[in-house]
Amino acid sequence: MNDAVKEFNAYRERMNERLLSQDNLVLKRLFNLDTHTYQDGALDSRTKEMLGLVASMVLRCDDCIRYHLGKCHEQGIHTAEILEIFSVANIVGGTIVIPHTRRAMEYWDALRES
Repeated sequence: MNDAVKEFNAYRERMNERLLSQDNLVLKRLFNLDTHTYQDGALDSRTKEMLGLVASMVLRCDDCIRYHLGKCHEQGIHTAEILEIFSVANIVGGTIVIPHTRRAMEYWDALRES
C-alpha cells in the first residue's frame, strides 16, 4: 500500500479511536449517523460515496476527499468515473476547487498503486 494511503488511514483510525474513547454521546451518535448514511438504501452505497466525494470537494475538505476517494476505490469506481465526479465538483464549486482536484488526483493515483 502506498505510504500516503497508509499514513492517512492510520492517522484517521488512531484519532477516531481517541475521540470515541472519550465517551461523548454526541460524537458517538454523529459517527454512527455518518456510518449509516452511506449504507444501501433508496440509493446504493456506491452512489452515496460519489455524492459524498462531490460534496467534500465543493466544501474543500481534503481529509473528506481522501476518505471518499478511498471508499470509491473500494467500491470499484473507475478513473473515468472519478474524473466525471471531479468535473461535477468543479462546475458546482467553481475554480477554487481546482487545487483540491489536483490533490485528489494525486491521492487517487496513490490508491490505484496500492
